[in-house]
Amino acid sequence: MATYNSDTLKHKLYSIIFEAETPAGKAFDIMLLLLIIASVVVVSLESVVSLRRDYLPLFQTLEWIFTILFTIEYILRIYSSERPLKYVFSFFGIIDFLAIVPTYLSLFVLGSQYLLVIRVFRLLRIARVFRLTSFVNEGQVLSKALRASMTKITVFLGVVLMMVIVVGALMYVIEGRESGYTSIPKSIYWAIVTLTTVGFGDITPVTPLGQLLASCLMIMGYGIIAVPTGIVSVELANAERMNTTTRVCPNCFKEGHSLTANFCDNCGYELHREEAVGSNI
Repeated sequence: MATYNSDTLKHKLYSIIFEAETPAGKAFDIMLLLLIIASVVVVSLESVVSLRRDYLPLFQTLEWIFTILFTIEYILRIYSSERPLKYVFSFFGIIDFLAIVPTYLSLFVLGSQYLLVIRVFRLLRIARVFRLTSFVNEGQVLSKALRASMTKITVFLGVVLMMVIVVGALMYVIEGRESGYTSIPKSIYWAIVTLTTVGFGDITPVTPLGQLLASCLMIMGYGIIAVPTGIVSVELANAERMNTTTRVCPNCFKEGHSLTANFCDNCGYELHREEAVGSNI
């Protein structure tokens, strides 16, 4: 299995760019987060008409400066990765790519630069920067609980979907077009709005039978809201909590591994020994 030579430029760049366990890595990520925040603020301010009118050239200049810096960073991330394609198609790799595309796209599509606010998703790295490993731990617990709950929640949503279809069809028959239930799809829309207790009020039943059915559906809505919460809560209580660091696997880019782990618990790739030492800094 190929590993980095500790003296290579790639390894040094990897430690700085991908890791927050060393002083250099932490400083890099703090600087990166400040740039992300500043770029989001600039894009937001540009959308204000009065500010855009007076400071448009400044905003455009700053946007291009931020984009060039983020582009260089993105290229360095690809260059320093042991598995460049794995990084490109990883969650953060896609976010990093989407963070720079809108500015270049704005050369051809007017207004697309406002999509730069997607850079705010890059702030998810903040837990690594300040070594908030407890956030990483709890995030893994939540992720594990959601995965364990997925089947139950899918079945639950299937039952809810069947319920709104049946109730929507009944309301279409009971109320009819005269009350605004002009089709079964529109009646299903009303059932969804009612069941979720949103109640826009754009369609309301007028017949006694229709009002009775609507009342039953609204009461059921309060009970149904609690079901997914209960499912996830049980799985959260059952989820195992582990002490982890913010180490990133160089192969699959999974973040967060046990303090004593030598291999990634997701793909089995050997973790860098320097990263384990760095976690004690």
